[in-house]
Amino acid sequence: MMTRRSLFLNAAATGAALTLASTTFAVAGGHEGQFEGRSNHVTSGTVKMVKDGDRYIVELGDDFSLDGGPDPRVALGKDGSYDPDTKLGALLHLTGKQSYAVPPTLDVSNYNEVYIWCEVAGVPLGVATLK
Repeated sequence: MMTRRSLFLNAAATGAALTLASTTFAVAGGHEGQFEGRSNHVTSGTVKMVKDGDRYIVELGDDFSLDGGPDPRVALGKDGSYDPDTKLGALLHLTGKQSYAVPPTLDVSNYNEVYIWCEVAGVPLGVATLK
């Protein structure tokens, strides 16, 4: 169920992602990746981190898919370690393109992975290494 807050956040992030110019930037390891399932979940599809002016956006591709799980969140990590301080928000949909703004307080150069994280169980549902 989409709440008013999630609708607003999704619209803001999607609108910003649509206005992106092609920009190169330094993310630890790169800026595009492919999800792999974790914790007996099937997670697939592409993800990329894009720069819009002074901010970054994590964009799940049209091909993104998660088989389910309670309370999935989008977050960042590095070298196999999830960072709980990087939660970008609740996963809005189990499939398809969606965007999540990275708070300006996070230094994206410290991360090289995007996580789909189960907040309830404290386990990854999917991980994509950015290359």
